[in-house]
Amino acid sequence: MTHEEQERTPLAGLGRNFNTLWAATTVSNIGDGIAAAAAPLLVASVTDDPVLVGLAVFAQQLPWVFFSLLSGVFVDRLDRRKLIVIVNVVRGLVIGALALAVWHDMATIPLIYAAGFLLGTCETLGDNASATLVPMVVESRDLPRANARMQTVFYAVNQFAAPPLGAALFVVAAALPFGINAATFVLAAVLISTLRGVRQAPAPAERKSVRADIAEGVRWVWHHPTIRALALGLLLMNTTLVAGFSMLVLYSREALGLDEYGYGFLITASALGSLFGAAIAPRLQARFSDGLLIRIGLIIETLTHAGLALAPSAWVAVPVLVAFGVHNSIFGAVSVTLRQRVIPDELRGRVQSVYMMFVVGGSALGALIGGPIARWLGITGPFWVSAVVMAVFTAASWRTFARLLVKRTASGEVADAAVAEAGAGAGAGVSKTS
Repeated sequence: MTHEEQERTPLAGLGRNFNTLWAATTVSNIGDGIAAAAAPLLVASVTDDPVLVGLAVFAQQLPWVFFSLLSGVFVDRLDRRKLIVIVNVVRGLVIGALALAVWHDMATIPLIYAAGFLLGTCETLGDNASATLVPMVVESRDLPRANARMQTVFYAVNQFAAPPLGAALFVVAAALPFGINAATFVLAAVLISTLRGVRQAPAPAERKSVRADIAEGVRWVWHHPTIRALALGLLLMNTTLVAGFSMLVLYSREALGLDEYGYGFLITASALGSLFGAAIAPRLQARFSDGLLIRIGLIIETLTHAGLALAPSAWVAVPVLVAFGVHNSIFGAVSVTLRQRVIPDELRGRVQSVYMMFVVGGSALGALIGGPIARWLGITGPFWVSAVVMAVFTAASWRTFARLLVKRTASGEVADAAVAEAGAGAGAGVSKTS
């Protein structure tokens, strides 16, 4: 057996290119996790105005509304590997400049907003391009395993290990976590630059206008029943999810009687479930159809909101959050793998950009409505509203996902994913960020 044949064999691993991509992802997640904890502390050290604190997050999300579709066009037109390298270097420079400003005690709210906006703009290019790399470096049959490894490193590093480190580093020296974050961006760029022989998207037969390219990506999403359902549902699921979970810190105190440490334990419970879900997702994907896993996920998500609304104590809420974490990883793995298999290479950037618009839009909308609902209906109000909405949504999209099939070869290996086009069903479905 040749070396090339060994690299295509599942027992031989996922190959050098994937290992390099995984290493770069690990490095960048370390930096992102550190900065995720340090950034709110930085803003809070400059102002105690909750509106100004919230706008710092909004400033980084805003570019997704303005530039996401445009960035998808460039992701499909340019060399994605080189694009990620350039974007990561720019990110490192922006964060490095912010670190210097913090070091010299010159960090102001406008400067923090400007840095956040620039980083968000870079994310529209870098994150869209990064999302297209996994299916370019591994075979279709290996996508569940590859995605599971990517999810595992995200939850283990970005959600677990790095945030406490970021907070501790901020206490030592406020500029230190941002300096480390800048270094991780540069190191990730170096690692990505070493990728070799990456399959590129086929060049278009003719160069179209930017507007035509955007329209082509949007049309492809809209005319594909299940992908359309996933895209539209992503907006709804993120809205209901964030509407409830944005109140989690108040919910833990007022409904469950927990202190700050108890709130941290709730977050840890969900993250633990996510790690377990990422570990078992490939086996479940190999045994069960995507349609079945997605429909089970819809039920669990609905029951999560209802369970938290009814939970009399943390002894009930914690198992609910663990179950949600398991579902969150499995659902994310299924939806990401499905998209990777059915979206053509030449459209991946544009279709991904549509998804990210829904992700950010849904999250932002959920954050806006969670507070007013809680004020109107009480602290468990957002969970009750989300449970009702998700129940209706699950019923409406049930038939759409029931038609979702997975083609397999005679040996049982996944060859590709297919969606029955007959009977589009409801124009709503679900998706998770990944």
